[in-house]
Amino acid sequence: MPYSTGVKLVLLAALLWSLNGLLIRQIDQAGTWAVLFWRSAGMIPVLLAVIWWRSGQVVAPLRRVGWSGLVGGLGLVLAFGGAIFAFQATTVANAVFLFSASPFLAALMGWLILRETVRPATWGAIALAAVGMFLMVREGLASGALAGNVAALLSALGFASFTIALRWGKLADMLPAVVIGGVLSMLAAGLVLAAQGDTLWVPGRDIAISLSMGAAILATGMALYTAGSRVIPAAELTLLSMVEVLLAPVWVFLALGETASAGTFTGGAVLMAAVAFNALSGARRRPPAPVLGVGN
Repeated sequence: MPYSTGVKLVLLAALLWSLNGLLIRQIDQAGTWAVLFWRSAGMIPVLLAVIWWRSGQVVAPLRRVGWSGLVGGLGLVLAFGGAIFAFQATTVANAVFLFSASPFLAALMGWLILRETVRPATWGAIALAAVGMFLMVREGLASGALAGNVAALLSALGFASFTIALRWGKLADMLPAVVIGGVLSMLAAGLVLAAQGDTLWVPGRDIAISLSMGAAILATGMALYTAGSRVIPAAELTLLSMVEVLLAPVWVFLALGETASAGTFTGGAVLMAAVAFNALSGARRRPPAPVLGVGN
């Protein structure tokens, strides 16, 4: 695949993912767990079709992920559920800026769990990112959106856990592990709803939006990102994926007039600067195999 085609695929994936917040804003009654169930239900068939199209098999690729795929799938339950709650409980800008902390959390977890070396420049970027996150969480506390901000950070932690699980298992293909994460998400959502005495049968419009998010936004974006990432260095992937973070607040502003506070954008700008600095400082190094981006 030519490099230019890879860039287009990754940018298209980021564009699709940037619509998640806007679509969740269209849901009227369904709560986090119902949205998680139906979004996962829409995602799984599309990813299975992509896996079959690429390898001619379905069961074997799922088996190959082993324990690392299961651990990564559990991380995705936290990532997906936290992202949905964050979009419902805070501004889209708050949520997507905090999602972008995932690479730094992954670096810390890799250092602690896998004994991976962290570059001095990355330590500096982590410190800068911590300042940005502090500004945003403080803003959330002041505006009554602390729960949404915490959920966004937990979502970033879930994606970081998924990343570490893939590195631990040395898995180059993330899609089978994402399928497992979708299945586990459906199980977790069903159990929580049953324990709460709630139902999956929310209004049909909410179900349709959730299914479309899973199939057309999340799964299709992951398939495009995975294909494009094969010819793009990880540092450039990080920068291209920032398109999602930059566009998501734009869509909700244009469609719904939703804005965020100056504190949110100040903290977000600091966090984005940390992400960009870390990516650019590592551009000349041979990076590890690319994994899932910010898409939620």
